[in-house]
Amino acid sequence: MSWWEAVILGLVQGLTEFLPISSSAHVRVVGPLLPSGGDPGAAFTAVIQIGTEAAVLVYFWKDIVRIVREWLAALAGRDGRTWRERMGARSADARMGWFVILGSVPIVVLGVLLKDTIETTFRNLYITAIVLAVFALVLGWADRIGGKRRELTDLRPRDVAVLGLAQAMALIPGVSRSGGTISAGLFLGLTREAAARFSFLLAIPAVLGSGVYELATEWEELGAAHGPGLAATAIAAVTALLVGYAVIVWFLRLLKTGSYLPFVVYRVVFAGLIIGLLAGGVISAT
Repeated sequence: MSWWEAVILGLVQGLTEFLPISSSAHVRVVGPLLPSGGDPGAAFTAVIQIGTEAAVLVYFWKDIVRIVREWLAALAGRDGRTWRERMGARSADARMGWFVILGSVPIVVLGVLLKDTIETTFRNLYITAIVLAVFALVLGWADRIGGKRRELTDLRPRDVAVLGLAQAMALIPGVSRSGGTISAGLFLGLTREAAARFSFLLAIPAVLGSGVYELATEWEELGAAHGPGLAATAIAAVTALLVGYAVIVWFLRLLKTGSYLPFVVYRVVFAGLIIGLLAGGVISAT
C-alpha cells in the first residue's frame, strides 16, 4: 500500500467513524477501489481506529479525567463504604465510569468469541449492504419516535446493557458502532447529543482494546509483503486522528439543531452503490 492510499483510507476512517454510517464498511469498500486493490483487512481497520479514538481522548480529555478520578475515588470509599456508594450512588461521573465498563462487556465477549467470523464471513459485502440499509431504517425510526428528553445523568444500568448490546452489533461492518448505539439511545429517550456523546465514550475501551490487540497479534501480518505495511498503517491512523477530531466538533454542533435524516438517506444510497459495484463486477463480495 502506498503512502497516498494510506492517507485516503485514513481520511475515510476519520470522516466516517463518528457518523452513523459505518467506517468499517467504507474502508472495506474503498480499499478494493485503490490501485493496490483488495480488502485492507480487519486488522488494518482495527489498528487505524486507534487514530480516531485518540481524537476522542483529545476532545473529551477533561471529561475522561474527571470520570476516571471520580470513579477511583468512589471505588476507594470516598463517598461511603456501601457497595451502592462505591458504585457511584452519590456521583454521576463515578456512575458513568461504571456504565462505560458495563457497556463494553458485550462487544469484548462477542468480539473474542466471534473473532474468526468477524474477519471472514461478516466482511462479505452483500451482508454489509443489507445491514447498511436495514439499520438506516432503524436509525430513522429511532430518530422519529425517540422521546429526546433524557440526559446522560438519567441513564440506568438496564439502559447501558441495551446500549452495550447495540454497540456489539457493530462487529458486523455496515451496522456502525455509533449508529447502533445512537439508535438504541434514541429509543431509550436520550437527546440526540446525549446519545452521541455516550456513543463516543463507550467506544473508547472497545476500540482501543481491539486496535492494540490486533497490533500486537497481527504485527507481522501487517508488515508482510502481502499486507498493507506498518508505515502505511501508521500514516492512515494519524490521518484518521486529525480528520476525526474535526468531525467530532462538527457532528456535535450539527446535532444541536439537525436530525439524523441525512445519514439515513446516505446509508441507503451507499448500500445501493455497493450492490451496483458488486453487480458490475467492480469489486468482489469476499
